[in-house]
Amino acid sequence: MRLLIKSLRDIKQSTGQFIAFVLIIAVGAFFYAGLTTLSEHLGAYTKVYFQEHNLSDLNVYYSQISDQDVDGLSELKGINKIEGRYTLDATQDFKDSQASLRIHTIPPNPEINTPTMIEGKFPSGANEILIDSHYAKEHQLQVGDPIHVSTGEKKWTFTVSGLGENVEYAKKNSTQDHKNYGVAYIAEKAIPVIADGFYYNELLIDAQEGYNLGQLGQSIEEKSKGLPYLNQISKERTFSYTQLQQTIHNNKMMSKVIPLVFFIIEAMILFLTMSRIIDSQRTQVGIMKALGVKNRNILLHYMEYPVLAGILGSLLGVVLASVVFIPLIAASNARAYSLPGITFTLSWFSVIPPILFSSAFGILSCYLSGRVILHERASQLMRPKPPKKMTKPLLIERIPGLWNRISYSYKLIFRNIFLNKPKALASSVGVVASTVLLITAFGTQTALQKVAAQVEEVNTYDLRVDYTRGAAPDPSWLPAGIKNSYDLSTFPVEFIKGDDRENATLVVTEKENRLIRFFDENDTPIALEDHGVVVPKSYAEHYRIAEGDVIRMKFTAPELADKTVDMKVLHISNQYSYPSFYVTPTYLKSLGIDFRPTSLLVEANNATDLLSVRNFFEQEQQVDTIADKNDLKKSAQYIMKQNSFIFIMFIICAAVLSFGAIYTISSINIYERNRELATLKVLGYPQRKINRLIFLENILLTTFAAIVALPIGGYMYTIVVKALSSTHQQIPDQLHPVAMLTAVMVAFVLTLLANLLLRRKVSRIHMMESLKSVE
Repeated sequence: MRLLIKSLRDIKQSTGQFIAFVLIIAVGAFFYAGLTTLSEHLGAYTKVYFQEHNLSDLNVYYSQISDQDVDGLSELKGINKIEGRYTLDATQDFKDSQASLRIHTIPPNPEINTPTMIEGKFPSGANEILIDSHYAKEHQLQVGDPIHVSTGEKKWTFTVSGLGENVEYAKKNSTQDHKNYGVAYIAEKAIPVIADGFYYNELLIDAQEGYNLGQLGQSIEEKSKGLPYLNQISKERTFSYTQLQQTIHNNKMMSKVIPLVFFIIEAMILFLTMSRIIDSQRTQVGIMKALGVKNRNILLHYMEYPVLAGILGSLLGVVLASVVFIPLIAASNARAYSLPGITFTLSWFSVIPPILFSSAFGILSCYLSGRVILHERASQLMRPKPPKKMTKPLLIERIPGLWNRISYSYKLIFRNIFLNKPKALASSVGVVASTVLLITAFGTQTALQKVAAQVEEVNTYDLRVDYTRGAAPDPSWLPAGIKNSYDLSTFPVEFIKGDDRENATLVVTEKENRLIRFFDENDTPIALEDHGVVVPKSYAEHYRIAEGDVIRMKFTAPELADKTVDMKVLHISNQYSYPSFYVTPTYLKSLGIDFRPTSLLVEANNATDLLSVRNFFEQEQQVDTIADKNDLKKSAQYIMKQNSFIFIMFIICAAVLSFGAIYTISSINIYERNRELATLKVLGYPQRKINRLIFLENILLTTFAAIVALPIGGYMYTIVVKALSSTHQQIPDQLHPVAMLTAVMVAFVLTLLANLLLRRKVSRIHMMESLKSVE
């Protein structure tokens, strides 16, 4: 009981140090609890969500297909369920804007891609429509409201029967734009009204569990001979599913990497701090031994300190994660995806790993430090350690004339550092670890900015016009006002390397196309050529591909019958967002594959012509979607918004960790030097000079730590980038000098702040108590 009272008294006497200790542990617990909750809940929710609402395994497209033909296809082996629907793209006009609306028909009792009803009911009449709830909220639409939609010259009026969300549109587009893009569903009764006859143009396939989708797709294509078949796409290649799976993968990596980095740095700081605390209380250990306290109890007494700090810090971190992190990730997830009913509830079991981790390292450090001291006799421990003597002059003293020119204060600083090299090194280790963390945090944030900036840097076109399935751009009917235009097509492919296979995208465009730019790892522009492929760096690093290698690809589009080709690698290209393989039409034709343009990139003469060109394409029925520079800017801004909040918190937590380390270690330094500082006071040294003496030493140690941290921070940043990167996402692996400079400046600012807060501790040194002999 008395030892417990002593522990509480020790904490009270060094409250600031204990609080800094608790904050260090709280930072790790904060990120562990928050990121683990995000990763586990998002992965578990989507798995159940896709199963409950039966996300289609395969979407097959036709110009038109009848009920009888659908029944014939349903008999194919591997098909569990099949549903037909009619899909069209319409527009809805508002006072000052226009929105695109993708409309699907829905059967009376849907079994595939079933919507989640938010309000109202399914459409039953030919004039009823179900609107996605986010689009309805943006345009203040409610159940019972009429809406007017049109496609070219055709116009229809529907009544909103309900609001809902559909599993196939968890992610609508790259910026999740609900204002300009919406999804709606109408009853099958409306097909004759909008299509001038009853037929479908899309099939939803629910495959039997475990059945090969590639084989099923070939069977459907064979069965569709004689039908106006267009193409098909599996769920693994749909935009929504791909983006969601990539996010889940990245979150899982972050939930492992970031907390691990924090815990490792915490462990280092805890180990150093506890070792110094026990060493600084040698006299008290000697008194306890003299009073008959067993060595085991003394060790347990000092172990109470890290265990108590671990419990309080972990609880504080988890509470902060519940109050700050969880609401932020919930809001971010709501902006990024449409996942009705998803909640992020923090499990209080997540407090256990941080407690165990911090307590284990605290206990270990107490044991390793305490067992050495406890082997000494009580009489030896109660005597202060004799001051160390310098057997050799300092290197700086050997330089003729230099030592005499250095002021007395700096001589004291240099001699104290070199007399206590292990302590100085231990103090620097905590600052090094914290500075490395700051470098990693600022570097990652700078990398995100570079990712966002490249979206506009690479894509310099004014408009990208995507055509409906089966349609292709015709240069003969392009309007006036266009300065440059280039065809483009996208093929789904499977990248093959040995036994590894991975879905990828192959983009085909002319080598003269300057509206899409490519850069190598040194940001030097590179160009397309007619005798090879440009490979994204994300694939090149993962599969160890070099220029001059030959890679294999299989075209998975059914119309190409799984044709496999070998391609020569010409260049490796930095592609941070949506990495794809690029070839020219000439090279593709040399491989025996025809080029069918599906998109058009347009550069207008000026802003006036751009408006008229856009109006022209908006009137064309063959045009599916139109994207412009504003869409690119939104995409870049969206990347920053969706990722920056985590790294802003990462930077804040890194700063807290850095400050805690500097404050804790500096506080112990002052405690250990009480006798020396009291001697200076007695000799008439003014308070400001004593402060300067201590704080200049801290600045020198921080300078040394920053120099050491720079190469280590660069290496740590590389590890984090590799952990967060994948074939579908590249993060710049070159650390920007501005990020390193900013991190070092923050480390110095935190050192100055810690120095200011420690001034009071120096002024409260009791001269008589510090200088009197042990009685």
